[in-house]
Amino acid sequence: MTQKRSKKYLESIEKFEKDKYYEPEEAFELVKKLSWAKFDESVDIAIKLGVDTRRPEEQVRGMVDLPHGTGKKIRIAVFAQGEKAKEAEEAGADFVGGEDLAEKIQKGWTDFEATIATPDMMKVLGKLGKILGPRGLMPNPKLGTVTFEIKNAIKALKAGKVEYRADKFGIIHASLGRLSFDKEKLLDNLLAFMEAIIKAKPSAAKGRYLESIIISSTMGPGIKIDPLKISTWVEEHKK
Repeated sequence: MTQKRSKKYLESIEKFEKDKYYEPEEAFELVKKLSWAKFDESVDIAIKLGVDTRRPEEQVRGMVDLPHGTGKKIRIAVFAQGEKAKEAEEAGADFVGGEDLAEKIQKGWTDFEATIATPDMMKVLGKLGKILGPRGLMPNPKLGTVTFEIKNAIKALKAGKVEYRADKFGIIHASLGRLSFDKEKLLDNLLAFMEAIIKAKPSAAKGRYLESIIISSTMGPGIKIDPLKISTWVEEHKK
């Protein structure tokens, strides 16, 4: 079934060359120029990687600190008990619990964007793998979300630390901020994000790693950035 596009979307794609590769600075200028929505849209990135995520050695997943955050309020669920539960509440966690929280999730509730757990609570989360895993919400010690340093973990997520993960098609989807961000902030976030993705290249990956990079707003068309030139751009702009 062909997706029906709105009149404003169709008008916007006539205002740029959809098959042309744009410099990052130009891409963000276009994303702003082509926006017509009456809300503060998310500015998103989609990166197609030359990896086979069915192979464990070619998984691409990690965390990255975006200098200016995403502009989105992140609701955090924390699995902890006793003093650590109190610490989580004082640090600004949106939901804190143990078995009670797990039972709520088993019934279908997933109204949060990140999960943190103390190591001793992972036995409780074991039964939630099939629910949290596909949504990218399962805590992971490698990502710093299974820890006794609850306060620091919450602070990092609230400040702009975001997770990235290649899906089964080898595509990473992420937000780089909001349309209200100025171009310099979006460029800073893109730089941090691309640097992390480039560093995360699996040694087992063969052939071209970065196959395509597209920037867009929530409602707007995709603007292409040359995947063959982005590594040079990152090196030139690293601080």
